Amino acid sequence: MSSDLPAPEWRHSTGLIPYPDALAEMEARAAAVVAGTANELVWLLEHAPVYTAGTSAVAGDLIDARFPVVPTGRGGKYTYHGPGQRVGYLVLDLNKRGRDVRCFVHALEGWVIAALKQVGVDAFRADGRVGIWTIDREGREAKIGAIGVRVKRWVTLHGFSVNVSPDLSHFGGIVPCGLPEYPVTSLAALGRAIPLETFDAALALTASGFLETLSCAAEIVA
Repeated sequence: MSSDLPAPEWRHSTGLIPYPDALAEMEARAAAVVAGTANELVWLLEHAPVYTAGTSAVAGDLIDARFPVVPTGRGGKYTYHGPGQRVGYLVLDLNKRGRDVRCFVHALEGWVIAALKQVGVDAFRADGRVGIWTIDREGREAKIGAIGVRVKRWVTLHGFSVNVSPDLSHFGGIVPCGLPEYPVTSLAALGRAIPLETFDAALALTASGFLETLSCAAEIVA
């Protein structure tokens, strides 16, 4: 595994990107990375309101389809994307960074946790629960970020979402990630209202640590 890999392209899209358009772009970019005709990609964006269904989605977790529902190939159950939420899609070549999906997900979680710390939020992993967690103003464990990935020919797709200032009532149409006993929160709900650009800067500041952490996969398995 090389420590001299070129940095991924860092793309920031403004406006609300329709989810199907982003999905098509990710798939095309991943195919190009596999073919060796494109660089890796970190893509930061916002979506128009949408519910997405992962490969483990359960029909009963869709309570009120008030927004479009789009099946997707990522892992996980139902989640919501919408304005005020920072979505990060990663098209990274694990053939070059280590064929270890668990290491990749762990590193991704660590990156989001580190970025949240930069903006004053203590976040953590929770055993047995996918995602990024924090303590809300009522003292409850609450989900502030979601992780959902897919790996195709050892190239990653999808990534993370962090609730900066979305309308949290929009999560009411689903059981977020199939965990009805835990609330969803946001930076704004925690009293840390910031522009998305401020959180983007925190992601940029901590990105090198994320990429370095991927080196925990020391061998590439054929």
